[in-house]
Amino acid sequence: MSLISGFSSSLSGMRAAQGHLELISRNISNVDTAGYTRKFANQSANVLGGVVSGVQLSSAQRNVDEGLLRSFLSSNSMTGNVASTALYLNKVESLLGSPMGDNSVAANVSDLQKAMEIFATDVTSAAGRYELLNNAQTITTRLNHVSEEIQKLRGDADLQINDSIDKINGLLEQIDTLNENIVKHNVLGYDGQADLLDQRDQALRELSGLVDISYFERDSGEIVIQTTSGTTLLDNEPHKLSHNALAQATSNTSYAGGGIDGIFVDGVDITLKIKDGELKGLIETRDVTLPALQTQLDELAIVLKDSINEIHNQGTAFPSTPSSLEGNRVFVDPDKQNIKIDSGDVRFTIFDKDGKAVKTSTLLTGIGFNEGSVSDMTTAIQDWMRSPEGGNLPQAVAVVGEDGKLKIETGDSTYSISIMDEATSNPGGEKQNAKISFDNNGNGNYDREFEGFSNFLGLNDFFVSSSDEAVYDSKLVDRNVNLGVKDVVTIGFSDQSNGLNFGQINIYSSDSLDDIVNKINSDPNLSKTLSASLVPNGDGYVLRIVNSTGEQLEIHENRKEGDPSSGLLEKIGLEPSSSGTASSISVREDIVTQPSLIAAGSPEFNKTSGEYQLNAASNDIANKMAKAFSNSYTFAQSGTISETSTSLSNYAATFVGNIASSSNAALEAVKYQAELTDSISMKEAKLSGVDMDEELAQMIMFQQSYAASAQAFTASKEILDMLLQLV
Repeated sequence: MSLISGFSSSLSGMRAAQGHLELISRNISNVDTAGYTRKFANQSANVLGGVVSGVQLSSAQRNVDEGLLRSFLSSNSMTGNVASTALYLNKVESLLGSPMGDNSVAANVSDLQKAMEIFATDVTSAAGRYELLNNAQTITTRLNHVSEEIQKLRGDADLQINDSIDKINGLLEQIDTLNENIVKHNVLGYDGQADLLDQRDQALRELSGLVDISYFERDSGEIVIQTTSGTTLLDNEPHKLSHNALAQATSNTSYAGGGIDGIFVDGVDITLKIKDGELKGLIETRDVTLPALQTQLDELAIVLKDSINEIHNQGTAFPSTPSSLEGNRVFVDPDKQNIKIDSGDVRFTIFDKDGKAVKTSTLLTGIGFNEGSVSDMTTAIQDWMRSPEGGNLPQAVAVVGEDGKLKIETGDSTYSISIMDEATSNPGGEKQNAKISFDNNGNGNYDREFEGFSNFLGLNDFFVSSSDEAVYDSKLVDRNVNLGVKDVVTIGFSDQSNGLNFGQINIYSSDSLDDIVNKINSDPNLSKTLSASLVPNGDGYVLRIVNSTGEQLEIHENRKEGDPSSGLLEKIGLEPSSSGTASSISVREDIVTQPSLIAAGSPEFNKTSGEYQLNAASNDIANKMAKAFSNSYTFAQSGTISETSTSLSNYAATFVGNIASSSNAALEAVKYQAELTDSISMKEAKLSGVDMDEELAQMIMFQQSYAASAQAFTASKEILDMLLQLV
């Protein structure tokens, strides 16, 4: 029996050594396989009837530190987050140009300033006029292009969200299949379970780069996967994510406003519950980072547009003085909306082709209008222009057209018209913007104030944009800001299609911004036309109200005539938005085709003759436009740039520099996070990875063990042969 036992022991030793060598071979061949962990087997004595009879090997085992794995998953999620953000910031930086470069947005603004300054030195120079026009078109085209590209990047980010979701769903299916096989191997005692666990861990690693996850393992060996906020992604079966990709983004498109589809699991929107991973970075990029950059670009565009237009509206072109003027302000109901001249006066002057005044008068004294409806005002202007005692132009027209815009025409191309604000009604008075109050809903209370009559109407704008005031934004506020409402405040809405006060909401002392949003969106009448949302911006939110028709929108406090305002709209800063300005700003079309329409100067008063005249060399308006670039303006808070008072040039430089700084910071964050993730991975590799030196040492040891067992087997066989021969 001892001889048979020797046979059995040596044979089991050979098999054990062979098993170890097979594992070593697998380890060496998979040394570069992602996620592979070193396999080993435990060896133990084989006891039969209390007698040791050789050795036996356990199934292949692996040595994995679950704590390190969980740390890796968490770090990998953060790496995926910052990497996706850095990618898009780098693209935006390329669009805007280097802060020190000659082709950045800041450089474009600086070039326009220089062109304005050169033009002001000699306004009779055709070359200087064309240079000014070219630089103005360069900056508007650049703003249009960058805005378009930012929205394309938002669309790209949304498409990438779709791709990430497809990958996540694929990994969940893969892990679900691995779960089933692991449970089967566990129950039936099949070998190969360790390799399946490796594959599952690798899938978890890939999944963690896409979305933040946590998991736990059941006794059966299967794992349950959730997001870190508790949404179940895998439990017996995958709970797949779904999302409809965005067709096209605009500056007004937002997830908060419903223009972008959410990410759903089992019918529940989990977009805001995703805390990390590539998916989180893409959501932040699409909904926060890029929109914040767009608001900064829009802020630059609106201040550039408004500051130059305010000045240009004070001037009159000569010798190409226009015989017709068309405003850009849209009136919802000119018969009921009222206008009032609060201070100063507005001078209307008819000039002949030589720039000599034929007739002049002011809105308050000669024309006789101080306060009334917009229609009353246009009738008064038209009557004066046609009257023999006035302009004596029987074909003259002043009317608000069907498009809601004011049109003033002399009716005779040999006569032109100029509109200029003065401090008093006396001829030769100081040139100074008149202050205009506007009752936008016809209830007798004045809701908005403006500087400059022509500027209010947009009769001689230099820059234009294609959108009316269809979007209103509040200033940046905390979501839970106290509205400060003491009594009930009624907010009304008007537009061209629906008329004045087509709907209203009541706001109470206990209401929040969310309540305002819900009241607008849940009102069956208002929601046909309007949509409201709280859009994240920087460290706060903006209340945004959008007219889906794209028409002029007027928002006002409905109160009895003479009642004081509650100040609610002013407190939250709800006013026409700059959104979309950068994407649509352009130089007025007739100025592009006829640069001589650029107003370099304003009418001059000749004290000797007591008359107004136009002078081709007059440059007071050109000088003001040049100085506008160094004047200080208030820029609203947008994204990471706080509300600030600075010049156009400084804001453009700050904006471009801020993007470059953010891009650099994002790249540094990626570098740091990648190094951290790699260090955790290296620790895992030291613990559970394949070490070639160790494997070779083990190979030599088990080769020798195999050889020793083989010799024992041979010796036993020779003895047995001798015994058989003796018998």
